[in-house]
Amino acid sequence: MKMHLNVTGRVQGVGFRYTTYQLALEIGLTGTVKNEADGSVTIEAVGTNEQIEQFITRLEKPQNPFAKVKHIEQFEDPAIKDFDQFNVVY
Repeated sequence: MKMHLNVTGRVQGVGFRYTTYQLALEIGLTGTVKNEADGSVTIEAVGTNEQIEQFITRLEKPQNPFAKVKHIEQFEDPAIKDFDQFNVVY
């Protein structure tokens, strides 16, 4: 499954990308996470349905005490390429 996620809330300047990266590695996903100019964070995640569901559930309640997720817009996007690993995009 290839999912495009756009996360809004207090997700920039609080280490959200790094904790998202750690979570993706723990679950076994590949893809990317990057900050957007509008203050949101975009994630392209590639994995099984179960991995993606677990990832989204855990993203909704970040381990990071400084981050606050307000909303996660999500849609399946078959155009996302197959990644070798999960990376933070700067």
